[in-house]
Amino acid sequence: MLTKKLIPAITAVLIVLFISSAALAGGMFGPPQTVSRKTGGVNTAIGYRYAEDTFKNDRDYVVRQNQIYSQVGYGASERWEIYGRIGISDLKIFDAFRSTHVLTTTSKDHFEENWKFFGTLGAKGFYPINPIFGVGAFIQGSYNFSNFTDDIAGRSSGTPFLADLKIKNLWDVNFGIGFQATVPYGVKLYAGPYIYYAQADAYFSGAVLGISSGTEKVSWKNKSVAGGFLGADVPLFKGFRLNIEGQYSDRFSIGSAITYTY
Repeated sequence: MLTKKLIPAITAVLIVLFISSAALAGGMFGPPQTVSRKTGGVNTAIGYRYAEDTFKNDRDYVVRQNQIYSQVGYGASERWEIYGRIGISDLKIFDAFRSTHVLTTTSKDHFEENWKFFGTLGAKGFYPINPIFGVGAFIQGSYNFSNFTDDIAGRSSGTPFLADLKIKNLWDVNFGIGFQATVPYGVKLYAGPYIYYAQADAYFSGAVLGISSGTEKVSWKNKSVAGGFLGADVPLFKGFRLNIEGQYSDRFSIGSAITYTY
């Protein structure tokens, strides 16, 4: 059974994830088992993740982010961990400005904005079946603190126009189950399924034929609700480890991180 300390830890994170308006973020899930010392302690990480997903409203949009982050976590008993991240990410939305009407032309098709801050909170629990195999579960949420904005120019029905698109309140929440095998040299291989929900609010500054019908808020949501992940956590030297992980739902994402156990 999971330790009694795990229950209030996960409960606290759940409250933050589903009630708080600005304390969440994204990234890799990591191995189901904490890398902290068995007696309890802190671990830190620096990571990078290339992420893609498909969002939808009246049509589908491929969304891409490059994320750079630092992480601090606390775990114990090789059974549980809570962690937080802070980082920066860009945002590209393919064909966000592509007109669907022949009378409208734009200066570019894709939305692009550079580095904005995001944060992450997460918790995980692990149950060792035997010295090699184990199973765990995690919950992780995401929130981008700043708005993403990009401008375009063009002509609609022969009339020039200038407009901008703002992406606000970009967030996601993930829940998954991970299966782990510890192989020679302390390498942890893991994989499992997850479900998730992501949303953002889009505001276009004006009505443009073939792009937007008005300035009202439009909610963009993830197209796929489930996916899978696969990763490896490899010991390096003197407390350092390398974590590499891939995720797939509607699109493929991949990331890596260097962790250190104190």
